[in-house]
Amino acid sequence: MGARHDKATDPTVLEALGTVRLGTSYFRRALSKLSDDEFDGPSLLPGWSRRHLVAHVGYNARAVARLVTWAATGVETPMYSSPQARQEEIDLGATQRPDALRSLCEHAAIDLDVRWRDLPDERWSEEVITAQGRTVPVSETLWMRTREVWLHAVDLGVGERIAEIPESVLERLLGDIVGLWEKRDELDGLALSATRRDGSVTAFGANGDATAKVSGSLPTLLTWASGRAGVEDLPSLDWAGEVRVAPRWI
Repeated sequence: MGARHDKATDPTVLEALGTVRLGTSYFRRALSKLSDDEFDGPSLLPGWSRRHLVAHVGYNARAVARLVTWAATGVETPMYSSPQARQEEIDLGATQRPDALRSLCEHAAIDLDVRWRDLPDERWSEEVITAQGRTVPVSETLWMRTREVWLHAVDLGVGERIAEIPESVLERLLGDIVGLWEKRDELDGLALSATRRDGSVTAFGANGDATAKVSGSLPTLLTWASGRAGVEDLPSLDWAGEVRVAPRWI
């Protein structure tokens, strides 16, 4: 039997598929570095062990797959029945043996990728509802999963670095974070200037009315904005005006 190929032909969708698949491989590589004994150690996310983090990434793939199924069939299939059910699933999943958690992540990722692969062009614009209540085209699930695999590979704490994440992912992620702060009225005159590897600068946040300005490399700003490190841990950040603690992201 010949190899099966993506049914999607839209260049934007295909590019996003490439990015999320690369991120999945990146997470897989990070997970392979963990010994079974290290699953009990802390992740870089406060309050979560590596067990919790791996369970979350595995179950997230299943939840995203439900949205793709929704788009494919037209039958409403929410990510989770409730926020409480999501947390209970992670907590229970974290009690599994390391080999079961590895299997969960691998098989859930493969299943999700197959569902994306088999989704025809005309279905990629079908609307679904995320766990946060946002109505989005199912193509948004590619970005939702991209954020998970790239960033949580770093959160496993086995040597992966935010600077290794593609700049396109970092820039969009930083835009998402700042956009959420603004939506919650937490931006409060904060302006960010992120420098890419080629020296170009992208601005986020407040414009002329900024009372606090912070600049730095794109990876460093994302590290701060996502709550992965505080100001005291990132001396390369350049502040003008008030030095701020990053508002909560999620």
